[in-house]
Amino acid sequence: MRIMGLDVGSKTVGVAISDPLGFTAQGLEIIPIDEEKGEFGLDRLSQLVQEYTVDQFVIGLPKNMNNTSGPRVEASQAYGELLTKEFGKPVSYQDERLTTVAAERMLIEQADISRSKRKKVIDKLAAQLILQNYLDRHF
Repeated sequence: MRIMGLDVGSKTVGVAISDPLGFTAQGLEIIPIDEEKGEFGLDRLSQLVQEYTVDQFVIGLPKNMNNTSGPRVEASQAYGELLTKEFGKPVSYQDERLTTVAAERMLIEQADISRSKRKKVIDKLAAQLILQNYLDRHF
């Protein structure tokens, strides 16, 4: 069973995929989107869903630190509804508080790469952390 993890932003979607047994998550890529123009990267996502035979999606839910929901939570849930309509596969949500912060800290401490290079991979790594957290809790 392959699960795809997504870190949904207004300009990009970070994508990660589980191994077939659901033990580990691996970052795949970052898909450019434009929420304002209604461009959600579904063509590329469809290619990845077919290539990896995806059975389920996990979307990061960016709740506020006090556990309240804001506009980004609503946007992530709307993206999940879009995926359900488009692919007919189940969508789960995983609390993603601090995953981007953790991803950036990992890149600074372990990879020691420049800010511009970090920006190119941060969403992919955040998607990987979202998915790994989900896998750790459910499998």
